[in-house]
Amino acid sequence: MTSDTSSATRVFVEHRELLFSIVYNMLGSVADTEDVLQEAWLAWSSREAAEGRERIGSPRAYLARIAVNKALARQAAISRRRETYVGPWLPEPLVTPFVDPAGDTESVSLALLVVLETLTPLERAVFVLHEVFGYAHTETAEILGRSPAAVRQLAHRACEHVQARRPRHRADPRLRQQVTEHFVAAVSGGDLEALLRILAPDVTLWADGGGKATAAGPRPVHGREKVARLLAGATGRAPSVLDVRYRRVNGDPSALLFDGDSPFAVLVLDLVPGGRQVRGVYFLTNPDKLTGLTQEDNG
Repeated sequence: MTSDTSSATRVFVEHRELLFSIVYNMLGSVADTEDVLQEAWLAWSSREAAEGRERIGSPRAYLARIAVNKALARQAAISRRRETYVGPWLPEPLVTPFVDPAGDTESVSLALLVVLETLTPLERAVFVLHEVFGYAHTETAEILGRSPAAVRQLAHRACEHVQARRPRHRADPRLRQQVTEHFVAAVSGGDLEALLRILAPDVTLWADGGGKATAAGPRPVHGREKVARLLAGATGRAPSVLDVRYRRVNGDPSALLFDGDSPFAVLVLDLVPGGRQVRGVYFLTNPDKLTGLTQEDNG
């Protein structure tokens, strides 16, 4: 390995975690994110190996520009896939060990990622760069090749859209953990009355089976009565014995369900601001989105 190749590798590895986070929050897919990072690495390494290249003052900004624009280019292919997707689509969950329920996190919640799906690709890129990673509008403009004024307009539209659909709020992790445990107990016991108490009147259930696993139907289910009755009857369609493990999913205390050694589902709840009731239930059973769950997650 030449010194140039070694240096290029070291710089890319130093920034890989940041690049992964930015691209994942733009795409909601781990596999697509990894593909984009591979493309970014190839572009970066080729550039660094070129003779007579100019020195880059900020590798961080340069790599972010490569990754963001390659992620935007991939959006068209992702959109085409979504057109033929069976049932509600949810982002692929990112699971981390559940250590401290009081620990803070900068992760973007699964619920917010669902809202970001309703933005245009450019609006989402601007929102992620500015609101999540703190990039100034001038920096974002350089990354996207747009004027600062255009970026500010995109940011304004994106923030208004997100605020209208999801006010910025994150429940206390200990409270979310408690509600998740009570919810799992109510569902596993088929306790309709307990579910009616836990669910908010305007609750929505998203069940993503991708046409390959059990799901609630082709569309999200709205309303306390409908969701409660659907969940109370779900035990008859699930394996007789499921092992439940509590971990963080996209930063929030959530439940991982295993059928023996095989991952069966990921359950994420979204609570009403300042309360204990559930306004959103995100249930992923599509096996293609559970491949990241390992025995370590189940340990």
